[in-house]
Amino acid sequence: MKPIDQLLIRNVEIMDLVGRQREKADVVICGDRIDKIGQVDFETFAGQIIDATDHLLLPGLIDMHVHLREPGREDEETIESGCAAAMAGGFTGVCPMPNTEPCCDNQEVVRFIKKHAETQLVDVLPIAAITKGRAGNEITEMVDLARSGAVAFSDDGSPVRNNAVMRRAMEYAGMVDMLIIDHCEDADLAAEGHMNEGEMSTRLGVAGIPNAAEEIQVARDISLARLTGCRVHIAHISARESVELVRRAKQEGVPISCEVTPHHLLFCEQDLVDYDTNLKMNPPLRSAQDIAALEDGLKDGTIDVIASDHAPHSVEEKDVEFAAAPFGVIGLETILGVVLHQIVDRQVLSMEEALYRLSIAPRRLLKLPVPQIHAGEPANFSLIKPKDTWIVDVKKTRSRSRNSPYDGMTLRGVVTAVVNKGLIWQPNF
Repeated sequence: MKPIDQLLIRNVEIMDLVGRQREKADVVICGDRIDKIGQVDFETFAGQIIDATDHLLLPGLIDMHVHLREPGREDEETIESGCAAAMAGGFTGVCPMPNTEPCCDNQEVVRFIKKHAETQLVDVLPIAAITKGRAGNEITEMVDLARSGAVAFSDDGSPVRNNAVMRRAMEYAGMVDMLIIDHCEDADLAAEGHMNEGEMSTRLGVAGIPNAAEEIQVARDISLARLTGCRVHIAHISARESVELVRRAKQEGVPISCEVTPHHLLFCEQDLVDYDTNLKMNPPLRSAQDIAALEDGLKDGTIDVIASDHAPHSVEEKDVEFAAAPFGVIGLETILGVVLHQIVDRQVLSMEEALYRLSIAPRRLLKLPVPQIHAGEPANFSLIKPKDTWIVDVKKTRSRSRNSPYDGMTLRGVVTAVVNKGLIWQPNF
C-alpha cells in the first residue's frame, strides 16, 4: 500500500455497473481523484503506469457483513489484518459487525474502530448493536451512534427475541433512516443445533437446526417492517421458505432486503460428511433445494446483496470435535472468486449483475456514496483480471485466521490492484 502521486492505468475496460455499460480507455489518477479518462500518451507520462490489458476496472467492492474482532479478539483478526484481507479480495469498503469485546454498542467503540482504520485504504464502516451488550433487552442510543459514524444496527449472532424490543428498535432506526440488519434465528428452535436438520444430520448423529428457525424470525421481521416502515435487512439468508417470504413482502412494498453468502451457494449439508469444522457456520449449510431457491432469489432480484460473513476463528477453536467448534468461516479474500466461479460461470447472474451486488447494491442499502468512474470524482475502484485463475492456499491468507472451506480450490478472478483515499495496493507491494 502506498500513496498515489500520478498513476496511469492503460488499456483498461471500465465497467459502469449502474448504467451497465463498458468502455475501453486509459485512466489517469492524481492523488485521490480521477484526473482523466481517454487516450493518454504513456511515453511522456511521468508517474506510475499499469498496463491493464484484459483487466476490468469497476467501482470498489464493499462487503457489508464482516467480523474484524477488534477490539477484544486480536488473536483472530485485527482491523489492519482484516483490511489486508479485504484489499486482497478486491474490496475498498467493509462493514464490521458489533460482536466485539467490548461490544460496539456505544460511541467510544465506534470511534475506536474508525480511529484505528484512519490510515487504511479500506473504508471501515462500523455496524453498531441494536441492543446494549447485544443482550436483547434495552435498545442502544441509536441517534448518537449514527452521529458517531455507525452505518447500520445489528445484534448479529444474537437475534433479538423480544418482539416489543425489536419494534422499538425499528421505530428509532427509522427516525434516522438507518438499516436494521437481523440474524434471523429462533433461538429456541436452533438451540443445541450444529448443522441443518434433516436426513444428513440424522446419519451423522449431529443435532440439527430446522429451516423453520430462520423462517419464523424472517416472518416476524417482515411483519414489524410493515408495521413501522423501518428498512430491514435479512443477513445471510439460507432457507427456501425465507426467500419466498421476502419475495412476497417485496411485492407488497414492505421495506425488506436480504443478502446471501458464497458458502451458502457453493456448499450443502452433504459436504459435512467428514465433519469438517471449516464448513460449520450459522445459519448452517442447507439442502440442494435451498441452494436452488437462493439462486432463483438472485435471478429475480429477491436477494439484493452478496456478502462474505467473514468470521475469523483461531486454529485451536476450530481444531476440535464438530459439536464443540464455533460457527463461522473466513471469506473476504475468496468471495469474488467464488462468485465468478459459482454464480457467473454457471450463468445464475451476468458478470455485471454479480458485481453490482458486490459494489453498488450494498452502498445503496446503507445510504453510502456510490463510487463514480468519471473525471473529477474520487478514485475508488477495484482492478481485476477476470479470466485468470488462482488456487486458494490458506497458509498465504492475509487474515490472521485460517478457517477457510475453500483451501485448495481453483477460483477465477485475480485482483491486480485496489485504489481508494489516495492510496493504491497491489499484491507485489
